[in-house]
Amino acid sequence: MRYFEDFQPGDASEHGPYVVSREEIIAFAKQFDPQPFHLSDEGGREGIFGGLIASGWHTASICHRLIVEGLLGKAASLGSPGLDELRWLKPVRPGDALSVRTEVVSTTPSRSKQDRGAIKFRFEVRNQHGEVVMTEIANALFSRRPAAP
Repeated sequence: MRYFEDFQPGDASEHGPYVVSREEIIAFAKQFDPQPFHLSDEGGREGIFGGLIASGWHTASICHRLIVEGLLGKAASLGSPGLDELRWLKPVRPGDALSVRTEVVSTTPSRSKQDRGAIKFRFEVRNQHGEVVMTEIANALFSRRPAAP
């Protein structure tokens, strides 16, 4: 289990890959982002992207799944108070294999609650060609290590 004290600015890790399927792009879009370029090949060809692309929110969800599987699921995470920045830089297409690079930007112990601290992360989502498709600056809360008995 990793606690707040186990994270230092500059720490980095890689998670993934996750291959995005055509079927899941369409299923996510139908439920959460029903724009033509997310719903069908034809709708994608009619737009500026030249084909079907994943919703940015789908890409962000994949990013967070990889982070939970590779980092947060093994840490004393208390959730997140929000994001400072989210950018979609390139479209994600069916068959893309996405990986996430995480970097600790800063760590700040809580002044009012001694049992926790805040960590600012930078996430970069890359496709199989190494192209950055999404970046995010996220804030997370973590428990501090319990005192030894």
